[in-house]
Amino acid sequence: MKLFTRLAACLALALTALSAGSATAQTPSGDPVKLRIGFQKSSTLIAILKARGTLERAVAPLDVRIEWGEFASGLPLTEALNAGAVDFSADVADTVPVFAQAANANFVYVAQETPSPSAQAVIVHRDAPIHTLADLKGKRIAVTKAAGSHYLLLAALASAKLLPADVKISYLAPADARAAFERDDVDAWFAWDPYVASVEQDPGARILVRGDGLASYQRYYLASAPFAQAHPKIIDIVFKQLVEAGIWTKAHPQEAAKILAPVWGLDQATVERANTRRTYAVRAVVAKNFGEQQAIADTFYQAKLLPKPVDTASALVWDFAGRKAVAANAATASLTATQP
Repeated sequence: MKLFTRLAACLALALTALSAGSATAQTPSGDPVKLRIGFQKSSTLIAILKARGTLERAVAPLDVRIEWGEFASGLPLTEALNAGAVDFSADVADTVPVFAQAANANFVYVAQETPSPSAQAVIVHRDAPIHTLADLKGKRIAVTKAAGSHYLLLAALASAKLLPADVKISYLAPADARAAFERDDVDAWFAWDPYVASVEQDPGARILVRGDGLASYQRYYLASAPFAQAHPKIIDIVFKQLVEAGIWTKAHPQEAAKILAPVWGLDQATVERANTRRTYAVRAVVAKNFGEQQAIADTFYQAKLLPKPVDTASALVWDFAGRKAVAANAATASLTATQP
């Protein structure tokens, strides 16, 4: 926990409660409220909002000040959310909230992107004798623990009637996984965009399979439950800005790629290619739309990667109509996929 708190140290400021009917988000002392946003390099829409300054302008009338913190992957990001060092988490893969729920994190699902299965893939060396998923037996595999690609790995092994024990798994952050792959220290790398796009045209690499038919790969936006309950107006604004950023990104692929290229350290053509595989269609979370979360939870528990079973139906989802967090299993028709 100290590691995650240290990673998010730049974000660690206390917040105070807000009256739901208040016209601004100031604290009782009159100081601006800090909105601490954690994100990953692959958090496209947050990167777009940050670079264009649109979210900061949108919350400025409420006297809200945004602080940004970048994390290597989704798991440390949600650990920071659980530790109270982050108020809002940019998109994390569908697997990550399951681990957060197992850790009893006090978070609420705020939004989700519609499925983008082809944005994940299994990368192997071009000349490797690996042509089917069954050929992974006994091979060395790099994957980021708790990432969406980790579920893709488990689903891929199951489809080939293999067990995790049938392969040699190395849990590595994306940058380390890529380095291991390039050194030939691993035979396969389970990754997601933009990492897939960064290597797929390398003459020494090839895509074995994509996520289609194995994992739907939905990315979620989470908030600290206490922060969301205290600041529903801010949650409304952030949600609206994410929806608009998704629409803008798909409508302006070249402009978006120009913004993201230096952030991702990739050329614009590669960024554009990666972005074609993400829908960036942000919607409110409706309980029936994340049924795969339970399958993910069960899979990780059976693989002994979760300390206890997780009932995803008991997770909190944000009700925009009621401006409150409600249990997924108690969600009503007021939880819609429309903008608040």
